[in-house]
Amino acid sequence: MDIESFVEEEGRAEKIKAVREKIDALGIEYLYLQFVSVTGKIMGKGIPADHWESVAKKGFQLVYGATVNLFTNRAGDYLGYGPEAAELVGIPEPETFMQLPWAPEIGRMYCTLFRNREEKVDPGAYLTADCRGNLRRMHKAFQEKHGLQLRMGTEPEMMWLKFDENGKPNEGYSKPYCYHIDQFESLRPVSMQVIRYARKMGLDMIQGDHEDAPGQLELNWTFDDVLRNADRLTTYRQLCAQVARENGIFACFMTKPFMGVSASGCHHNMSLWTEGEDVFKKTGNDPDNLPGMAENYMYVSGGDNTFMPDTDDPQMPGKTGLKAIGGVVQHLQALTAIGASTVNSYRRLWDTGFWAPVFSDWGFQNRTTGLRVSAPGRFEYRSVDSMVNPYLMGSALLAAMDDGLDNDLDPGKPEERNIYDAMAQGKKVKKLPMSLGEALVHLENDEVVQKGLPGEMYRLYHEYKSDEWARFMSTVTDWDKDTYMECLP
Repeated sequence: MDIESFVEEEGRAEKIKAVREKIDALGIEYLYLQFVSVTGKIMGKGIPADHWESVAKKGFQLVYGATVNLFTNRAGDYLGYGPEAAELVGIPEPETFMQLPWAPEIGRMYCTLFRNREEKVDPGAYLTADCRGNLRRMHKAFQEKHGLQLRMGTEPEMMWLKFDENGKPNEGYSKPYCYHIDQFESLRPVSMQVIRYARKMGLDMIQGDHEDAPGQLELNWTFDDVLRNADRLTTYRQLCAQVARENGIFACFMTKPFMGVSASGCHHNMSLWTEGEDVFKKTGNDPDNLPGMAENYMYVSGGDNTFMPDTDDPQMPGKTGLKAIGGVVQHLQALTAIGASTVNSYRRLWDTGFWAPVFSDWGFQNRTTGLRVSAPGRFEYRSVDSMVNPYLMGSALLAAMDDGLDNDLDPGKPEERNIYDAMAQGKKVKKLPMSLGEALVHLENDEVVQKGLPGEMYRLYHEYKSDEWARFMSTVTDWDKDTYMECLP
């Protein structure tokens, strides 16, 4: 069984023992055992720390539907799995142990999910409803096939909002002035607490700024292996929610809460590297004094970046990088269903004048295209926003890049003009999907991107998002009433 091979993996017993030593030394009383749902929500169970060794070996059980948030569809039926479905088994990963800096009596770990040991079909197999586990296995297969590692750096924009008199978040904490230090300063108590917590949880924070929406900040950490970066983005969201609670404000990851100002994107800066060694890096403090396991403070520095230019043109990516990006450009419309995953995501594309990408093309410093070379050695994937599930996005990009490498796909010439000027000059362009419904149709017709949602994952994601689109289409909004209530006679 996959589960037994995972539990009995060489070196795991020593890691379990090391976690016990950390638990005792740090006074940990309770453990959060976490996994990530198809929409990127953090799910899981909690256990008293004295049961650590038992759970590390046997795992915990939880209904399959937890991978789909245990939400119901329009008909009132549970999405993904009915009440008759079996229970999954979650096995904690000791190397991901961390002490929560705001609750030092709590430790947290990520988990890998499996089918139950007693199931009649594929007992103890990896659960393909586990987006995080899927990404790990897909990345490993990609590395074995191509000898290349996908490294990712994300730009997580989000907004800090005030509560109104009814307890609803609706107004930005600061003014919508991009890069203004005074507005950045107004959110200093929030941003500095986020940075403190982030550094204690292994995120090597490198820069930040005030963006051009009310209360909108972007705080960045160093790029890394695609799985570790996804874990860090998930951790970042979790600690932002905590900082918001501490300050009596709201951490908003909704893509477009306000029209007329910029939305919150989450650009993915990606590159493919030949294999290299992990190198230990301090995150600003002595690692021996930091909570958690040393593995959380490793980052990848070895190997060669195949996206770096290999000709006399200092802008043009290398041949391997161009093939990989050729795959992304080829499948950009279906990928948008993963990167722009909500009904609200497409408000970002419709609200003109804020540099959101709407065209299925690539360029150098061109922000009107879905992809751009943001710096030598990396591509910035732009049709992705703050609501993205980074594990699904990483898996889908791997599938597209695999297609590009296998079939020598050419991304075409870079578009260096403003795309609107190019259109005026006669360029025929292919737009990105402009609604979730349209994007889902592209995903339905793209078998390559579906490979990034293996096993049951495509069924679950498609069912969840199709229901979300149907809910929206069956809702009467204030706009409907304002526009049509008195239109006749």
